[in-house]
Amino acid sequence: MANVSGLFSPSVPTPTIKIQPATGVFRSGSCQNKVVLRRILCGSANEKHASGAVSSESRVPRVIGKGCKLIGCGSGIPTLQVSNDDLATIVDTSDEWISVRTGIRNRRVLSGKDSLTGLAVEASRKALEMAQVDPEDIDLVLMCTSTPEDLFGSAPQIQKELGCKHYPLAYDITAACSGFVLGLVSAACHIRGGGFNNVLIVGADSLSRYVDWTDRGTCILFGDAAGAVVMQACEAEEDGLFAFDLHSDGDGQRHLNASVKENETDHALGTNGSVRDFPPRQSSYSCIQMNGKEVFRFAVRCVPQSIESSLQKAGLTGSSIDWLLLHQANQRIIDAVATRLQVPQECVLSNLANYGNTSAASIPLALDEAVRGGKVKSGHKIAVAGFGAGLTWGSAIVQWG
Repeated sequence: MANVSGLFSPSVPTPTIKIQPATGVFRSGSCQNKVVLRRILCGSANEKHASGAVSSESRVPRVIGKGCKLIGCGSGIPTLQVSNDDLATIVDTSDEWISVRTGIRNRRVLSGKDSLTGLAVEASRKALEMAQVDPEDIDLVLMCTSTPEDLFGSAPQIQKELGCKHYPLAYDITAACSGFVLGLVSAACHIRGGGFNNVLIVGADSLSRYVDWTDRGTCILFGDAAGAVVMQACEAEEDGLFAFDLHSDGDGQRHLNASVKENETDHALGTNGSVRDFPPRQSSYSCIQMNGKEVFRFAVRCVPQSIESSLQKAGLTGSSIDWLLLHQANQRIIDAVATRLQVPQECVLSNLANYGNTSAASIPLALDEAVRGGKVKSGHKIAVAGFGAGLTWGSAIVQWG
């Protein structure tokens, strides 16, 4: 991982960082401790966690002249709402069984004329409107998704539908439920190292297309949605991305995947005996396969470590953070991570009950609701973390506005 930093000195190891409520610190989600640090750390050297995971650390400090900040957000959801009671009519489950185990009561699912690209464009337009940025001023579109509607990527279609006439670069990022966090970091690196000014970051997924709707262990979890933010270049003193920590572990792929499989159909063309196993069979992706217990263990172990690492790199204490915003996978995971970090419930952002697990869309969707609902205000610091298939996980300490 590249190292990009601004106006900072090498970080010094500190004790384990915990987010603790304190008088005058967590009040209406606002922190009075206004620690001002204008830096971003992207690790290039490695520091090993007790768990064996490796955190990123600065190798060589580099002074930079540009910062980046989040200035707009938006979201888009399908029209069809599917409740737990609706699911109980097709699989052996109930509203109580689902809500107790996951915290989910409803989810939105693509249907009719809805499309994932359409939701992404809707979210993008709302984010651009809030940011007061014209589509023609966008320099880069990042589409964070594992379910594009074109095998070769959906980002260029977003650029087209928005009317970006200067043909800005647009590409997809595939990192499942960690995708949006990787999008934030990628955008920051493009701004700092590539001279980009306005970057549109979209998180969008339609996992309902890859769910086995006869499997009550997985079909109850997922929903479809899109969320977007605009990141803009700024002076280093206004920098709003303080630090991050990113990881992947391919060994964990066996616990959560949707692998390629050959279609069980006869070959349309014969081989004529000339080449064995040619032409190849057409393939598709399997439904989502998940070992829920292992994914839970992974999340509650690795996510707090990642957030603590990001806080340490940023030189911030837990009490400096106004909000904890995790990937909305399961309320039990959110609660367990918050407890581990000693974050009070009133400082945890969650909309899981209404949308289920929307993969890369979950963080920007929850952020958009919190901003438009008046919870998250300009200057608030947020600890953001994503985790999911790959396995991938990561965190970032950001400031809104």
